[in-house]
Amino acid sequence: MAEHFPLTRIPDSVRAIARRLQGAGHGAWYVGGAIRDVLLADLGGRAPQRTGDFDIATSARPEEVQSLFRRTVPVGIEHGTVAVLDDANVAHEVTTFRRDVMTDGRHAVVEFGVSLEDDLARRDFTINAIAVHPETGELVDPFNGRSDLAAGLVRAVGDPSARMREDRLRVLRALRFAAALEFTVDPGTWASVMAFATELDHLSRERVRDEWLKTLTTGRASVTVGLWRRAGALPAVWPELAALPPGMDERLDQVVDADAVRVTAAALHLAGCESAAAEAAARRLRFPNRDIERIRRTVAALARPLPDAADARAVRRWLAAHVAEADDVLAIVEPRVHTALAGAVRAERAAGAPLRLADLAVTGEDLMAAGVPAGPGLGATLRRLLDAVLDDPACNTRDSLLALAKQAP
Repeated sequence: MAEHFPLTRIPDSVRAIARRLQGAGHGAWYVGGAIRDVLLADLGGRAPQRTGDFDIATSARPEEVQSLFRRTVPVGIEHGTVAVLDDANVAHEVTTFRRDVMTDGRHAVVEFGVSLEDDLARRDFTINAIAVHPETGELVDPFNGRSDLAAGLVRAVGDPSARMREDRLRVLRALRFAAALEFTVDPGTWASVMAFATELDHLSRERVRDEWLKTLTTGRASVTVGLWRRAGALPAVWPELAALPPGMDERLDQVVDADAVRVTAAALHLAGCESAAAEAAARRLRFPNRDIERIRRTVAALARPLPDAADARAVRRWLAAHVAEADDVLAIVEPRVHTALAGAVRAERAAGAPLRLADLAVTGEDLMAAGVPAGPGLGATLRRLLDAVLDDPACNTRDSLLALAKQAP
């Protein structure tokens, strides 16, 4: 195998940062997920859906990095990481060589002033412990990460148990890389993953949530759920999904235009969760409020009967009741149902079917001007008009609605 990296694959903005660091007398090496992904692609491996970033590891201390560049953000300065903003306002992480001197499995205290080899030795997996010299493209690969890339292995750097003990999140990161790259986890590493999967309560719920979403985003949903199940991570993190029948994993791959939140809602539904339980689960993992509501509404709608795709009136009424979550529901239902119902929904939308009060050809002001008194009765009249146009969209004209409004309910 070649022992040099194609430097033409490094963005000019990243190369400029490395040159400035070197010009100031500091060591600088390219590292990060993008190095792994380029090497994997060159080996003919499966490229992940979202590639990693080109980062820089340097001998410069954080304050020296900040003094060298005009625009920086201290994104993790206690751990040696400074984001340098390029001319396009894109952030590139520059991190001082470091090693862990103390960790509780969740937070680490690091020491600066170490070598590149020491820095690579503290990384999680061999495929992520590869560095590239910015001038020659020379690879520094002390743990044979390229060999593991070629073999399709996720293998911990050094002692797997020590790596997992340092940061329990590495349990979930191992599953993410296995899912995204369609790799096998090395047997020794897998044993440690399973041993520490029951200790994920050490982690913040936000970190667990982010790892779950990243794994769903980069790998197939069925592979993600299957790996989390086999590792024993579901009971500790997603007890609701521990009840998901194994045969249902493949159904998640059929979700249309799947994003991670949509797949999460589908998994909770297929696991038999009611909307309140699904909401509680998403809230426990600190999902943003908008995603919690999206999951709740989607699971609730999936529990209700779907309309007959051949009944235009029923389709309009269903759409009116589920304006916000209709697309998520349609994407999750079985393919046969999706094909028919999605076609009916597209037809109603293309025809401009009125679904909300705002879609009516009259407003509350129009009704008051026509003699309908203000007050609670006005809202009731508007809802009665919407009910009428859901039955017959052709009556959604100003004259027709004003006439209907004057009729006794």
